[in-house]
Amino acid sequence: MSDQHMGSPGKREAIGERLAKARANLEETQKAAARAQEQLSTATATARSRDGSVEVLVNAQGQLGEVKFLNGKYRTMGAAQLSASLLEATGQAHAQMARLVLDTFRPLADRTQDGRPAMEGVDIDWDRIFGPLVSTVDRGTATRRKAGDGLRDEIHEDEGRR
Repeated sequence: MSDQHMGSPGKREAIGERLAKARANLEETQKAAARAQEQLSTATATARSRDGSVEVLVNAQGQLGEVKFLNGKYRTMGAAQLSASLLEATGQAHAQMARLVLDTFRPLADRTQDGRPAMEGVDIDWDRIFGPLVSTVDRGTATRRKAGDGLRDEIHEDEGRR
């Protein structure tokens, strides 16, 4: 076949080089993702409620692994207060784990263009993948603020009764 039918030798080399670079990038990304997955396979996050009554542990998948009721405080708490403390600690642990997952995968994003892996022909919706984690971090931050506001409200109510 002539060069007309196959394209010029320069074009074939350019395509071959681009393909080799894309393969190398994909292999490097796969290795980095495997390392990140390995790191997270045993990762846990632990958080304690502000009132010190509850401590929880979650794994990288967000599953609750352990719940501890501390210092016997739960015995004097109402159901709503105990539930709020449990939810607060769980939200904080989820937020910590979400931050850890995002930080673990950040090196993959750092090797990209515009925060997204630079792999030609591959379209990955990173917002769909990491969006829930960012939402979890945001919710955990809001939970800490809300819990602090509730505690301040209770303190003010107690001061008003004196």
